Amino acid sequence: MDSRRLPPKSSRTTSSNDGGPLHHHQKRPAPSVDNRSPSPTPKASDALPLPLYLTNAIFFTLFFSVAYYLLHRWREKIRDSTPLHVVTFPEIAAIVSLMASFIYLLGFFGIDFVQSFITRPSHDTWDLEDTDNPNYLINEDHRLVTCPPPANVPPISKLPNPEPIITPLASVEDEEIVKSVTEGTLPSYSLESKLGDCKRAAVIRREALQRTTGRSLEGLPIEGFDYDSILGQCCEMPVGYVQIPVGIAGPLLLNGMEYMVPMATTEGCLVASTNRGCKAMYASGGATSVLLADGMTRAPVVRFETAKRASELKLFLEDPDNFDTLSIVFNRSSRFARLQGIKCSMAGKNLYMRFKCSTGDAMGMNMVSKGVQNVLDFLQNDFHDMEVIGISGNFCSDKKPAAVNWIEGRGKSVVCEAIIREEIVKKVLKTSVASLVELNMLKNLAGSAVAGALGGFNAHASNIVSAIFIATGQDPAQNIESSHCITMMEAVNNGKDLHISVTMPSIEVGTVGGGTQLVSQSACLNLLGVKGASKESPGSNSRLLATIVAGSVLAGELSLMAAIAQGQLVKSHMKYNRSSKDISKAAS
Repeated sequence: MDSRRLPPKSSRTTSSNDGGPLHHHQKRPAPSVDNRSPSPTPKASDALPLPLYLTNAIFFTLFFSVAYYLLHRWREKIRDSTPLHVVTFPEIAAIVSLMASFIYLLGFFGIDFVQSFITRPSHDTWDLEDTDNPNYLINEDHRLVTCPPPANVPPISKLPNPEPIITPLASVEDEEIVKSVTEGTLPSYSLESKLGDCKRAAVIRREALQRTTGRSLEGLPIEGFDYDSILGQCCEMPVGYVQIPVGIAGPLLLNGMEYMVPMATTEGCLVASTNRGCKAMYASGGATSVLLADGMTRAPVVRFETAKRASELKLFLEDPDNFDTLSIVFNRSSRFARLQGIKCSMAGKNLYMRFKCSTGDAMGMNMVSKGVQNVLDFLQNDFHDMEVIGISGNFCSDKKPAAVNWIEGRGKSVVCEAIIREEIVKKVLKTSVASLVELNMLKNLAGSAVAGALGGFNAHASNIVSAIFIATGQDPAQNIESSHCITMMEAVNNGKDLHISVTMPSIEVGTVGGGTQLVSQSACLNLLGVKGASKESPGSNSRLLATIVAGSVLAGELSLMAAIAQGQLVKSHMKYNRSSKDISKAAS
């Protein structure tokens, strides 16, 4: 069947010459002929300098010839690895010709279609809007039939528009600003700069959001927060803040010093389990940690015309004779940044350069990025054909699990160990040394290998790392590489005592910058004695924080492994990680 438009109601039943209705099998009477010669209607094609058929032929030929030329050129560029956006003058002329011919052909066929539609006789026009039933088709016999309505199709229900939630504001001026934000005349992100009051901007933005979405933010607190402290560095367009409880595990006896460790988490049992591990370590004389390395990395990616040229830059960067010059250029970015080394890797004619430097008490991503930019600018003086693709080429590697971090390290590399006496294993951890050693081998080592783990040869290092990171204002996303950890357990002293260690090659922490300057996070850093930058020894506070993280992970690994070996994991979670509230009543 072919679908056609129905004639208007007035033309569906037409009278014949004898006054009766005209049916489909009858012939329509011929229209009357007017002998007067009508005036010719001007056409758009009359303005063309050449005949219409010749003009069309020229533009058709031009369009397909230019298209073939451009496709041929682009195929050659792809084969030669030439960027497609680099064009020559003939290619620019071809693109302009292609666009011109395309516009002409589009306009010609568009005008032809519109003219044919406008000049179509009225009795051949079908208007579905004037029909009683729009589901019409013309069958093979040219008879009018109706389409049956679809069966078993439920009606489409539209979601009701939510009622706007309106909270009275402090002034009429604020009401006008909210109205401007909801209407889109005032961007929400510009409220701080327009008003000069971060708290007021957050309140207005929050109210505009509620009125726009019809959803209440009643449970999200807005009072009691310093919004000026996050402007331009921590969070954009704030409407409140999320409350996360902070628990304390400890004392953690590490390198002869005691630390009370703050942990921000919503997972029951986590703080209690870490606290039990700290108790077992404390009773056995504490833990010892060693900082193996300290250096943040950034790896830009650059491209050359040939792999030979890329290898020349690689050899230049790895030549010890050039390191001093590169260090001077790099270290200009900060009084704390000190270049430690450059490791290069090639992929064809692309070169990845992994810069590593010390960054004082800052985590250091911005610091190392500025130093890398200085070196790139310097290198382009001698390597003019070097194309910088990106300041980060993922060889760093930041916020992603990567073997380069697991092997080479990133940030602070720490190893922490402790010897737990046999009586403490039995009394505090409620298990045996042999059970822990066997479980660690089959779970953390063999099990992780079966899973194809990358840096995940541990029980739950990321739990402790994330909790401390959130409490102390670190970047939570860097928990990915900071949780790289291998937990080792071994029976010592004739099999009586347990030696446990954690090796963490890429703990990325800082005590200045970012979220560390917020009031709550700064208080947690102060509790650990690592708030701000160390004036006596730059970088010592961040290094101490990294060792505390490793020591806390050691305590958490010890306690969780004991719970699994004892078979108490599920029981403890049912006791401490389950709400006693009636969920049905809370939902209502």
